[in-house]
Amino acid sequence: MKPCELCPRRCRVDRVNRFGFCGANENLRVALVSLHKWEEPCLVGENGAGTIFFAHCNLRCVYCQNFSISHGGFGAEISIERLAEIFLEQQNRGASNVELVTPTHYTDKICAAIDIAKSRGLKLPIVWNSNAYENVETLELLRGRVDIFLPDLKYVDDDAAQKFSAAPNYFNIATAAIEKMFELVGAAQIVDGQMIRGMIVRHLILPNFRHDAMKIVDRLHENFGDEIFISLMNQYTPLYRASEHKKISRTLTTFEYQSVVEHATEIGVKNCFVQIGKTADKKFIPNFDLSGV
Repeated sequence: MKPCELCPRRCRVDRVNRFGFCGANENLRVALVSLHKWEEPCLVGENGAGTIFFAHCNLRCVYCQNFSISHGGFGAEISIERLAEIFLEQQNRGASNVELVTPTHYTDKICAAIDIAKSRGLKLPIVWNSNAYENVETLELLRGRVDIFLPDLKYVDDDAAQKFSAAPNYFNIATAAIEKMFELVGAAQIVDGQMIRGMIVRHLILPNFRHDAMKIVDRLHENFGDEIFISLMNQYTPLYRASEHKKISRTLTTFEYQSVVEHATEIGVKNCFVQIGKTADKKFIPNFDLSGV
């Protein structure tokens, strides 16, 4: 991290003495440790996914539902040793996995914590839940350490990526990262209804962007077929600064969402999670209160 090039921004700051674009310095910062039951069914199990929410982010999404931690940086500083202990505590709680949420800017320290925890008996699959704005070189560090990748693929349109997330060249960077993730873990493996290895690519459909969503489904199906899962999400809620942008200042319509789901069906996508009912609700947002930290 001196200079830091962990993510595609390559801002090259000395994070020992300064903050990167992501807002983080050299120290791990965690906002919540929980058993999360609102993930895809193959990640939840009986007790929930063992989520660990990291503070800060290398994107600036104007609609981020976790803005208090991603933009505001809320969280507590912890050591690598403490993070390894948290992994083991999640295993003892009966979590189905250890899910690392927005982890990219702490990759080096997370890798060290994984190694420590595995040496002490960690057996759970490790899930890397990221925005896919990643360097393939950084992802290589995860070989043999991460079992399941859970990336977002947010945009096809670079203007939208820049306007809504300050993420230049997002689609090319994210698709290259997702291809690298697939190389690292291969085709999805499900045992007794639970994923133990593989990849789920999420796409949060934005209002007025259903055709872009269809292009994302096309690209994923062409590249990976049924060796991955796609998760189409209708839960978009215009939070944070979304009201400043007319195109995304409302929730998704049923027509917009169903048209994307129907498109996925028509082109032959089989491994696809869809959301049913009213999911655009603040009640699904975690309460970041430092529990478990």
